[in-house]
Amino acid sequence: MGGLVGFLEKHVMPVAGRIAEQKHLQAIRDGLILAMPLLIIGSIFLVISALPIPGYPEFMAGFFGEQWQDKLLYPVSATFDIMALIVSFGVAYRLAEKYNVDPVSAGAISVSAFLLATPYTVAFTPEGAKEAIDVTGVIPVQLMGSQGLFVAMVLGLVATEIYRYIIQKNIVIKLPEGVPPAVAKSFVALIPGLVVILVVWAVRLLIEVTSFESIHNIISTLLSKPLGLLGGSLIGALIAVLLVHLLWSTGLHGAAIVGGVMGPIWLSLMDENRQAFQADASAELPNVITQQFFDLWVYIGGSGATLALVVVMILRAKSAQVKSLGRLAIGPGIFNINEPITFGMPIVLNPLLIIPFVLIPLVLTITTYVAMSTGLVAKPSGVAVPWTTPPLISGYLATGGKISGIVMQAINFVIAIGIYYPFLRIWDKQKLKEEQGAESSAEQAAV
Repeated sequence: MGGLVGFLEKHVMPVAGRIAEQKHLQAIRDGLILAMPLLIIGSIFLVISALPIPGYPEFMAGFFGEQWQDKLLYPVSATFDIMALIVSFGVAYRLAEKYNVDPVSAGAISVSAFLLATPYTVAFTPEGAKEAIDVTGVIPVQLMGSQGLFVAMVLGLVATEIYRYIIQKNIVIKLPEGVPPAVAKSFVALIPGLVVILVVWAVRLLIEVTSFESIHNIISTLLSKPLGLLGGSLIGALIAVLLVHLLWSTGLHGAAIVGGVMGPIWLSLMDENRQAFQADASAELPNVITQQFFDLWVYIGGSGATLALVVVMILRAKSAQVKSLGRLAIGPGIFNINEPITFGMPIVLNPLLIIPFVLIPLVLTITTYVAMSTGLVAKPSGVAVPWTTPPLISGYLATGGKISGIVMQAINFVIAIGIYYPFLRIWDKQKLKEEQGAESSAEQAAV
């Protein structure tokens, strides 16, 4: 283990450090962190709304009424579903700080550009109707959340680059000295803001005459066609898992994007297993790859199997920041919610932690597939176990009450810990040095 840590510190960390120092990547990283408190708050309510406890839904319905779950999800809508808006502002704000221009104006312009690039149209199916109709004049909530995250980050960077260029070229409106500073700053941002809006508006008009219709559709359409060819094979599963985590690594909700295409395939394979299991519980089930295969054995704690990382953070981290984040993320992580750790660590655009984040699910896909296809572990029976069900319990239920399902989850968890550990040690050491340096500076300042 020490040799691996030494190799990573000597060969990986210098490259990762140079990448991490790039100002645009730093702006994205810091902009994502801005959303972390909201994600943790939303995670708490999401866990409470989906506790897999027998009798829990009936208890909550008796106490709060039949719509108790919808009411508990209100805070989730106000946190997760505005993630892209927050990040759009945050990325622009942090990048503007690095250029020493007004960050508040840059953030406001970025949010406006993001909303301008987003079509105000949603599909709605009236009660009793067979087909959906497009309703205009409505902001699509799904694009304000994780599905719009990539567009929000890109526009945050582009808008700020245009804004700072015009500011630094001094192409601004200057008011007399007696004007209040807040008013003067708003007029300074007038010309740069106009240029940003005109550029984004022109791009939107150009895209609308194409088959893509919007910049958001470009992302989803280019990804959906190749994903449909993957099917339920091991190779297809590995490609899907790789794409999920590469997308997550850039801030895109990989599970939502890939799942939108592959989900129907995996669910149909799961239902084939259910029918076979229902007909004869002792019969050989036809499919290894199902929706449950990924949710319960590969994504233990969420995409990237990050529950293992959280446990290592709590038990082994020396940095106060890393250990505290681990304690905050353990609750949601047990219920397979990992946004607090993905965006709070962050793993997104973190050159060091992206390596295990992508590698571990690939390894777990192979180990689980081999174990199930050879009969060492029971295949998913088709039982629709909620994805929020904690590990071990979910493995037992999803295999129709087989202990081998629990054992496989435990083995995968240990594998994930072993891979995450050396990378976490390096990250923790780096954060500890930063904290010690900050304490030293504070002490010198006090003297």
